[in-house]
Amino acid sequence: MDAVNDYPHADTDTIFGAVRAVLPHVSRQAVYDVLDALTAAQLVRRIQPAGHVALYESRVGDNHHHVVCRGCGVIADADCAVGEAPCLTASDSHGFVLDEAEVIYWGLCPGCASTSRI
Repeated sequence: MDAVNDYPHADTDTIFGAVRAVLPHVSRQAVYDVLDALTAAQLVRRIQPAGHVALYESRVGDNHHHVVCRGCGVIADADCAVGEAPCLTASDSHGFVLDEAEVIYWGLCPGCASTSRI
């Protein structure tokens, strides 16, 4: 949990490196297994924006969304779009009981936007 807290939106390699710095003999499989268990227990959230590997964060339960830079790939949290979870109302729920909506906003971060020639 410390590694996920210390490196929000981190991939498994980053988390593995952080854990290995504290526990030098931990296996990569052990880190994968713990991330899966933490995700299943809803203590960690797994996100995977298009074109990215799976990323993990400890901010769970509030149905927040993300902004992703098309230039450098940096990811930041964006609070709920509108209202209570699931934050958006589907035009047709097809009978599903909805409890979450996932929105990813794409664009350029301030650093990439200032150097862009678009």
